Amino acid sequence: MEPEVIDVMARLEIQDQKERAQDLPGSDRIQALHPDSGRLIYVLALAKGVKSIVEVGTSHGYSTLWLASAAKVNRGKVLACDMNPERIAAARENFAEAGLDDVIEILEGDARETLRGRTEPVDLLFIDTDKSYYETFFDIVYQRLVKGGMVIADNAVSHQDDLEDYISYVENHPNLESVGVPIGRGLEISVKLGA
Repeated sequence: MEPEVIDVMARLEIQDQKERAQDLPGSDRIQALHPDSGRLIYVLALAKGVKSIVEVGTSHGYSTLWLASAAKVNRGKVLACDMNPERIAAARENFAEAGLDDVIEILEGDARETLRGRTEPVDLLFIDTDKSYYETFFDIVYQRLVKGGMVIADNAVSHQDDLEDYISYVENHPNLESVGVPIGRGLEISVKLGA
């Protein structure tokens, strides 16, 4: 991973730790992915050779940097979705500073609407946003998810009650294999079995 990326990620990790220590509400924090989870999604994306990544819930771009680092190695792209203009502006600055803005496309607006117009196949969907819409985002992208494609949902342990319906949905889906991984704040990882 490039030193510029590591530097930006380290700065965001420190900011996230400080904001969590201050017990700020989620809306006032950058809400960064846990670093251990970031490293796992990075390694999975590298191992699978994913090229087309959709991320729902970009915030300041910490998780996007992990995904984009893998996408760059794989000669792919990340479609990063968020609806908060201030967070998008901060993410853009972070992407440019990390030198990864060329592999990231930001889709501004409500992803429940903006993703519906997309047609490209998806190798990896990463969801880390409003917990009540995880299933909706899954359904919007599912038909475009390639065979062997992955869906990774964050907060499967830290917000287990909020994600109970989503976890049950993917774990009982007839065309998925899913597993909860207790790393970071918990990841629910699903793989599409057929086309």
